[in-house]
Amino acid sequence: MKKLGFIVLILTNIFLLITGCVPSQPTEEFELLPSERLTNKLEANRRKIKSFEGTGTIFVKTPSMDNSATFRIILQKPDTINLTIMGPFGIELAQALVTKDKFTFYDALQNTAYVGSVNSNALQSIFRINLSFEDLLDAFVGSVNLTSNLYRAPDTYVVEDDKYVMSYTDSARSYTTIYKVDVRQLAITNYEMYDIENQLVLRGNYSDFELLETVAVPYKIGIENVIDDQKINIEYKKINVNKNNIVIDFKVPDDATIIKW
Repeated sequence: MKKLGFIVLILTNIFLLITGCVPSQPTEEFELLPSERLTNKLEANRRKIKSFEGTGTIFVKTPSMDNSATFRIILQKPDTINLTIMGPFGIELAQALVTKDKFTFYDALQNTAYVGSVNSNALQSIFRINLSFEDLLDAFVGSVNLTSNLYRAPDTYVVEDDKYVMSYTDSARSYTTIYKVDVRQLAITNYEMYDIENQLVLRGNYSDFELLETVAVPYKIGIENVIDDQKINIEYKKINVNKNNIVIDFKVPDDATIIKW
């Protein structure tokens, strides 16, 4: 019995030694892409979303306010945003219709509509964050426009764990942006923009992805303008993309007061 126990002990140690020397196999295989293919895929996925409808909660924090509200947003690319802010029991509090050239903001409580041409001041007054119209479109969908980088290699490109990490410096060398991309979902999970003095200017975070129309769409979005201390966090409860029945039905009441911005 002692000999048998000794043999079992030796075999056990040998087995443990062998299994310890065999490298573990990854639970999931995936293809590592060269930078040009990755950028093309990311941009192709962004362009697949032609229309977008989402409902959820939006959190806005700036030096002058810290608030949240339920909302519904409809995006029709390339040039229309319709945002509705709702109160308790789904009562409409305000609605905005913004195109590339003009906007209408309707305050339902005051029955007053503000209309004018789109500029950075108007967008900041409505959405409480200093972003361009194009950046706003992408921000609500949780995507990043990489059109300007399609035909040039990134300044840096590495794979860290389950993320591609690439950086681009703009042609004027004013800003450098670092992107982190999930290798499996091919979705940007984080980006950071730095100025020429290496100070963080803008940050975006995306999580809780769901595959819609073969595109990984985030249900949680965070955008921070670090310079102006402005933050927007979006948590979607429901999203529809590229549906034929996504329509904008917005009309200012005939008895509303109209104020030109």
